Amino acid sequence: MTTVLAAQHLAKRFGTRLAVDDVSFSVGKGEVFGFLGPNGAGKTTTIRMLVGLIRPTSGRVEISGIDMQHNREAALRKLGCIVESPDFYDYMSGRENLAHFARMVDRNANRRIDEVATALAMRERLSDSVSTYSLGMRQRLGLAQALIGNPELLILDEPANGLDPAGIHELRGLLRRLADEMGISIFVSSHLLGEIEKICDRVAIVHRGRTLTEGCVADLVGQSGDSLEKLFLTITSGETVGL
Repeated sequence: MTTVLAAQHLAKRFGTRLAVDDVSFSVGKGEVFGFLGPNGAGKTTTIRMLVGLIRPTSGRVEISGIDMQHNREAALRKLGCIVESPDFYDYMSGRENLAHFARMVDRNANRRIDEVATALAMRERLSDSVSTYSLGMRQRLGLAQALIGNPELLILDEPANGLDPAGIHELRGLLRRLADEMGISIFVSSHLLGEIEKICDRVAIVHRGRTLTEGCVADLVGQSGDSLEKLFLTITSGETVGL
């Protein structure tokens, strides 16, 4: 399988504090990959290194074979992300928001607005003011914004935050379609382990800045005979040293 995202021995130090010690994993083309860890495990710092917001103290990030540190602009062209809650102009329509963002991406991105909106089943709402959007619809608009540049990789940090069960179900279906039908690789960090188990092909579990295990969800759960949630609790509590 073609590797779209590779994190190799990432470490990040802030003064005397080592926030990320040794994190490694890879994400293949068209794969949904879950990134799991308790609070303080180094997930947010790792994600900020993946999207080029901070530089690693050591290690490297490659997106579609492009080194983030040495060719950041080219790497970012392959990437779409929602790291924090996306900001929109509420007084503008969904289409106007996407057109505004498209102008910052490249001159051809504007042509993709209808294509992306159709893929996310929101085309009929593009003319409506964003102030009328539900939280779930705003999340779709955020995904549309992340997809407008035609990325090979999506990085999503807690995309289901604030959504009700119906919204979470819809988001799960959207992400699987993006991976299965459009071949987009999706890296998703979430604390909703039940959802991660349903949507992800593979996961990595990190704790105290280190990768404890990485593998196919079916294999990891099958080996232990437990749910992903119970496996996660067992590994991060130190009762199991890797799998």
